[in-house]
Amino acid sequence: MASPKDKSSSDRFAYREFGDNYSPAIERPTQELPPEKQNVRVQATRAGRKGKTVTVISGFQTKPETLQALVKQLKTQCGTGGTVKDNEIEIQGEHKQKILEILLKLGYKAKISGG
Repeated sequence: MASPKDKSSSDRFAYREFGDNYSPAIERPTQELPPEKQNVRVQATRAGRKGKTVTVISGFQTKPETLQALVKQLKTQCGTGGTVKDNEIEIQGEHKQKILEILLKLGYKAKISGG
C-alpha cells in the first residue's frame, strides 16, 4: 500500500463534483471588438528587460488568434522579433512611430503613450 506522501499534489482534492480541474465552461469568453472601436496604446519601455528597449502595444480586446496574426505582421514590417504576452504585443526595439502608422492603416484607434 502506498503512503500518502507518494501521491502528487494534483491527486489530492477536498471536493470535486465533475471532470478535471480545467473546464471550458468556466473559461471567460473574450469579446472581439472591431479595430475602430479599440483604444490601443503604443509605448517604448526598458523596465524589467535588462536595459533592452521593447515597444509594447496594449489595450487590445480581441481573441488570441487575431493577436498572433497581428504580431506576425508587425514583426515582418519592423524587421525584428516580438511576442504576445498577457494580451499585449511586445516588439523588440523602439518602433513607436512605425507601429503607430501600421495600426492606424489597419483601422485601430492608436496613440503613443509615455515619453
